[in-house]
Amino acid sequence: MQVGSLDLGDDYVDVDEQLTSIGRIKPELYKQAAPESEGSGKGGGKTCGRINFSLRYDYENEMLLVHVLKAFDLPAKDLCGSSDPYVKIYLLPDRKKFQTRVHRKTLNPTFDESFQFPVPYDELPARKLHLSVFDFDRFSRHDMIGEVVVDNLLEVSDLSRETSIWKDILYATTESVDLGEIMFSLCYLPTAGRLTLTVIKCRNLKAMDITGYSDPYVKVSLICDGKRLKKKKTTIKKNTLNPVYNEAIIFDIPPESMDQVSLHISVMDYDLVGHNEVIGVNRVGCSAEGLGRDHWNEMLAYPRKPIAHWHPLLETASFDSQGSCPSPKAPASP
Repeated sequence: MQVGSLDLGDDYVDVDEQLTSIGRIKPELYKQAAPESEGSGKGGGKTCGRINFSLRYDYENEMLLVHVLKAFDLPAKDLCGSSDPYVKIYLLPDRKKFQTRVHRKTLNPTFDESFQFPVPYDELPARKLHLSVFDFDRFSRHDMIGEVVVDNLLEVSDLSRETSIWKDILYATTESVDLGEIMFSLCYLPTAGRLTLTVIKCRNLKAMDITGYSDPYVKVSLICDGKRLKKKKTTIKKNTLNPVYNEAIIFDIPPESMDQVSLHISVMDYDLVGHNEVIGVNRVGCSAEGLGRDHWNEMLAYPRKPIAHWHPLLETASFDSQGSCPSPKAPASP
């Protein structure tokens, strides 16, 4: 990317794909670890019952067949001493999910339901099977009972024939399904006092619409001493979980203020009728943590040079717990 192409004021401009090259630090060192489970070959964690399912691969149609059989010894979530369980099934990193029927007033449900996930066989080592067990509640938010994550599909099952598997359900209050990642570059011109954040692309975003997709855009806020000074947004990309933007967002910041500011990045799902929802957030700056701080410091160490990295998206609750400002409110329009 030519530096001159970004030094154009507050309008968005396109940048070359060469920005997507990863810089000197290693983002993989900062990736969030998958939750430990018996499915990943690791022990530990509070268990809350067991679940029985089977796996088989249909080589002719390139489908992974998941048969959710039953669960045993689930915890009681209702005042009557029972639960109304059902199971959500994902094949990560795809966001498409399936769901079993709800079984009323039982701690030992028999589901006996099959689901098909289209996936090439050579992609199976990179996939994770995620099962989340919920208690249905007619009048309030459904309670999560626990989850199972299986990340070694070719090892836990002989996929050429149906193999029955029992796994402990690990206690969880929220689904640990990844929210996706965002790639952006940072470039600072000290002589002009100009900071450019180029939103390049996102991948594997969480589906927010009933269609299984989202309408994502990115909102970037300039924060100083906990107060939002400015905010700017990208265009909206319709019906996608892997949007490509290549849009530059520019803030004028004098060099003496660079150690007092941070950028809060929110990936939003646009809604024409209701409120826009937050898909995930991230933060970069001297006061950020992990990759967010390192990316910022690398930008300062190499002025006038765009530095690009992938960043995992976080939930707003996790974001707040790291000492950031309050969660961004969904705007009425993008």
